[in-house]
Amino acid sequence: MKTTIGFVGVGRMGANMARRLRDRGYAITAVYDALHPTALAVAAELGAHPCRELGEVTARADVIFTVVSDDAAQRAVFAASGDSLLTNASGRIFVNCATISPAIHTEIETAAAKAGAGSLEACMASSVPQARNGTLYLMCGGRLPLFNQLKPLLGELSNGGQTLRYIGPAGTAGQVKALVNMVMNINTAGLAEGLGLGAALGLHLPTLMDVFGQTGAASRVVTTDAEDMINQEHTCYFSAAHAAKDSGIALQLGRERGLHLPIAAATKAQYDRLVGLGLGNLDKSGIAELTFPGRSGSRK
Repeated sequence: MKTTIGFVGVGRMGANMARRLRDRGYAITAVYDALHPTALAVAAELGAHPCRELGEVTARADVIFTVVSDDAAQRAVFAASGDSLLTNASGRIFVNCATISPAIHTEIETAAAKAGAGSLEACMASSVPQARNGTLYLMCGGRLPLFNQLKPLLGELSNGGQTLRYIGPAGTAGQVKALVNMVMNINTAGLAEGLGLGAALGLHLPTLMDVFGQTGAASRVVTTDAEDMINQEHTCYFSAAHAAKDSGIALQLGRERGLHLPIAAATKAQYDRLVGLGLGNLDKSGIAELTFPGRSGSRK
């Protein structure tokens, strides 16, 4: 019989991961979300129990995925007292997918072990479509035997395991994910400035976009974000608010090691400004609203 699965956090990413595993024959037995109506809707779709308490998820599932928003939310679901996933958690396995400070992954592994449970970080470098079709790029950190135990399950989410990487002990995958998002955000901010300046110069932007893609200006974000920047199409796959948060995680890692990261700091400042304008719910491509001439955020 296949492992039973629970999900804590069933927004766009969590819900689509759950749908993928359901389609691959896994029983999704429990779902929880801070917004209970969201849990109700996803549970009804997947035939799962909509849990009102975290302890219910642990009681109803063998492996629990957590897909939450930030450090505070991650710590809250693994609280040392009160309603917590750690309640009666012996024998359970937690797979933590949020982009959070690496030290928290280490904390959770220690707390889970004390409760007789296992914990693995499985940081995602992909978006909603990949969650749904099972082609996530997953970077994992934790105990290697536990990673090997979970490989068949995680392979269902990562292109049959082709895009599944073991990084090292707890916290190391979180470090790599922070660096991935730091560089991605820098590239996105740079692209927005290049296209914005191109627009101000009166250049033909589709041509500029094509040239960027064929020269040293090329990066993945030219393919994923350039057209959206030009067309002001910022349907959210990875929010500007999360870009600001994740850049902050990388900057803190740099500070802890005595490094000055001025480009990362400038990028975070731009995303913070976008959030301050009330536009943090836009996709990260929304940073173009700060650089294209004539757009509201470009005004000094």
